[in-house]
Amino acid sequence: MSGQTGIAFIGTGFVADYYMTTLSNHPQLHLAGVFDIDPVRLQQFCGYWKVSAYASGEEALQDPAVAIIVNLTPPESHHAVNKAALLAGKHVYCEKPLAMTVDEARELVELADGRGLVLAGAPANALSDARAHCAEILTTGVIGTPRLVYAEMEDGPVFLDKWQEWRSRSGAKWPAVHEFEIGCTLEHAGYATSWLVSLFGPVAHVAAFSALTFPNKGPGTENLALGPDFSVGCLTFRSGLVARLTSGLAMPRDRSLTIVGDKGTIVVRDLWDNRSPVHVEVAGARRPLLHRLIDRLEWQLQRKFPFRLTAGKPLAYPRPAEKNVLPAYPSQIDFVRGIAAQADAIRQNTKPFFSGATALHLTDIVLALNAGKRDHTPSGYDAG
Repeated sequence: MSGQTGIAFIGTGFVADYYMTTLSNHPQLHLAGVFDIDPVRLQQFCGYWKVSAYASGEEALQDPAVAIIVNLTPPESHHAVNKAALLAGKHVYCEKPLAMTVDEARELVELADGRGLVLAGAPANALSDARAHCAEILTTGVIGTPRLVYAEMEDGPVFLDKWQEWRSRSGAKWPAVHEFEIGCTLEHAGYATSWLVSLFGPVAHVAAFSALTFPNKGPGTENLALGPDFSVGCLTFRSGLVARLTSGLAMPRDRSLTIVGDKGTIVVRDLWDNRSPVHVEVAGARRPLLHRLIDRLEWQLQRKFPFRLTAGKPLAYPRPAEKNVLPAYPSQIDFVRGIAAQADAIRQNTKPFFSGATALHLTDIVLALNAGKRDHTPSGYDAG
């Protein structure tokens, strides 16, 4: 359609419904069609969303109405689909990670650069209103120089839940067994690293540990080689800031970000919430009344209460929320915002932040966290 950027989805699994839910937020994009290697799932998806299906992936790649291929296939297919799309002359937006190895990701970035194409990557939560709000607070200097960050990407013990019954809006089963095989770090750490790198610049060093702590995650997983369900990494940024990022599938759900500076603290309650409350606590300032009351009661009762208040006061957003459609809690992310940013950049002959060398840098970091590399220097993104 005139004035719009044509896109096509390759892959119509569970996550594709999140993209369809938020597509209407970006009228500059036009979905020309979709393809999936599972014909039953493809028909189900197209019937629910009333979109056109391609007869093959090749047909999608050759469609002149398509400028950006959106790769929503399983992670182990990312490299092959990305490469085929780039060779067909298409820009690519890929779900995380770009590829399953750093060498394959680097090959894709070099291929895109050599052909004048934009290779961008998910997740889009670092383009959220919450991230912009947090960045604006940091620029005020209210917490001084950021020194230390704790990032949590704990999904809760989902393998103990009724995951066999979970379905997307159009009826796709949640690919639990496959996610358990891939591991929670490859699936989720990018939601935190994208925030960290966009706020604080490139990572100079990664010291990580990962493990499979629950080898049996229910029916169908008993004899499989499952990926790590826990990882922790210490990231040293070139700026000198240090961050600790934990990803897991057992501890209580926590997707918060805590930034500690010379003069105070910022807490983002939920990295999966486009308008997450963002709290600020200035060192030495009088704490909120409720916090002081709870502290006093705990001292009087000599007992810790079974809840924890978020430090500081929530700082109001400077602008009202746009009337956008978002998936239901807990995935309140505008999944298509990254594609829209890519399309806008292509139209303006610029590059979106989460593309090229930055996308490679983020992929390298997450792969190192997943592998538990103790002494790793990530490649890619150069702040200079």
